[in-house]
Amino acid sequence: MTGAGGTTAARHVIGAGDIPVDTPRVPAREAAESELSKPMYHENDPNFLQRGLNHVWDWVAGVFDAAAGAAPGGPAGLVVLVLVVIGLAVALWWRLGTPQRSSRPADALFENDGPRSAAQHRAAADAHAAALRWTEAVQERMRALVRSLEERALLDSRPGRTADEAAAEAGRALPDHATRLRSAARDFDDVTYGGRTAGQPTYLALRALDTELDEAKPVLPGASRGATG
Repeated sequence: MTGAGGTTAARHVIGAGDIPVDTPRVPAREAAESELSKPMYHENDPNFLQRGLNHVWDWVAGVFDAAAGAAPGGPAGLVVLVLVVIGLAVALWWRLGTPQRSSRPADALFENDGPRSAAQHRAAADAHAAALRWTEAVQERMRALVRSLEERALLDSRPGRTADEAAAEAGRALPDHATRLRSAARDFDDVTYGGRTAGQPTYLALRALDTELDEAKPVLPGASRGATG
């Protein structure tokens, strides 16, 4: 029973199922992947968007964790630093105000190239007129007129004032010229913003008005009331 024949019989018994047969590694892995790829195992998996958001939040959490580790005092120190930064931002906003592109209206009389005197505007107007550039001559002469009134304190120096506003304000101090001032303001707006081309007569009329206003005496409110009474 213990001879060669017995040994062979024992081997057949063992091979029949007492000891499991080892499966090679690669086929086993492929079998597992095939099994796990079945839809029944992925019914509750997050979709593509959810996975993307999870990655983003994981990255943000990692950044904050790193910042908390580097900040003095750990997470509490990080909170203090964030509050300090927010406080500085609020203080700057309160001090400087909201940013604006420009405080100059689109139809402002003067450009943002620095203030110039009435004499400088008149010289520029004469140079344009000599070159027959009547549109530019009208623009500079109107600016000279208004600047002259500002220099005489008949108008306050206010950035962003329009030609119409200047004419209305000057007309109250110089009522005898109010109609011509309004006409000059319309001419300025037409050639500057309305696309009209000025001619020599328009410029000569504006130059004459500028010369007359330079010598005109204003009507003060007190004097006007006294003359009426």
